[in-house]
Amino acid sequence: MILTGKAIISEQRKGNISLVPFYENQVNPNSYNYCLGSILKVFQKMQDGKPVFEDIIIPPEGYVLKPHVLYLGHTKEIIGSKKYAMSLIGRSSMGRLGLFLQVSANLGHTKSFHQWTLELVAAKPIRLYAGMIIGQVTFWDNYGEIYEHAFTYAKYNLPTQQLKVEKL
Repeated sequence: MILTGKAIISEQRKGNISLVPFYENQVNPNSYNYCLGSILKVFQKMQDGKPVFEDIIIPPEGYVLKPHVLYLGHTKEIIGSKKYAMSLIGRSSMGRLGLFLQVSANLGHTKSFHQWTLELVAAKPIRLYAGMIIGQVTFWDNYGEIYEHAFTYAKYNLPTQQLKVEKL
């Protein structure tokens, strides 16, 4: 089952959900609005079988995405939960402007805490700003026992006490 906005607030207060920073005015009926971080990685080419990216710090006047180019961004927030699975999705308002968000990987595993990598592709030129609301995260109750072995090697799994906002 998906958590309601009131449940998200309650679970954040209990420490079962981590949204850092957290603002109640970003809570929706079934989700939380997250913001774009300050760095974009722009795909340049493949070299030795690996993608090469150029780092762009989004200036105060914003940055215009070019159509049909892959950009990687990150959430401003550290998002995680020790109790719920998460799904990052775009906002329909951004989709109507031609922005595809989270093209492939929208599932956040229970017990992972990090700034999420965002996959961004624009259908037409669109100006983005660091700190703007760009998407939403939903929280889902798990059915069954959590498979703990998967977190032994999880790249982004951080103990809650080590959480701090880091730039990509």
